[in-house]
Amino acid sequence: MLESIKLNLNSTILGHQNTIHQKKDVEDHHASSKEQIKELLEQKANLQNELENATDYILELEEKVYKANKTSLELLKQLKDAEVEIETLKQYIIDLKQRIAVYIPVKEDSTDKKLAEFINNYPERSKLKIMFMRETEGVY
Repeated sequence: MLESIKLNLNSTILGHQNTIHQKKDVEDHHASSKEQIKELLEQKANLQNELENATDYILELEEKVYKANKTSLELLKQLKDAEVEIETLKQYIIDLKQRIAVYIPVKEDSTDKKLAEFINNYPERSKLKIMFMRETEGVY
């Protein structure tokens, strides 16, 4: 009977030793897990910091792009305004060329004034060629 109790106790001792080994394995695993969690939290903090830096950088780039687009739009508007002004000036030059007197009379000479009026109001001025010059009053 003692032999049976001894075997029973040895079995219980082996069971407890097995449980102690399992507990130790669990504790080692738990400590390892804590280390991994600590490392992961550090990595998470680093990633959050990098994400914040990247976000700031992206915001700076977006602001630069916005300013560049705004400048481009302003330049396009100025370009269009300049093109309109150029066209207006071209038309103004054409109008001025049509209004420019072909012949400028001497102020005191009534004959010269009448001749200038005829030449300057000639309907087809592009075909008109002035092939004379005033020397004195009434002499051309």
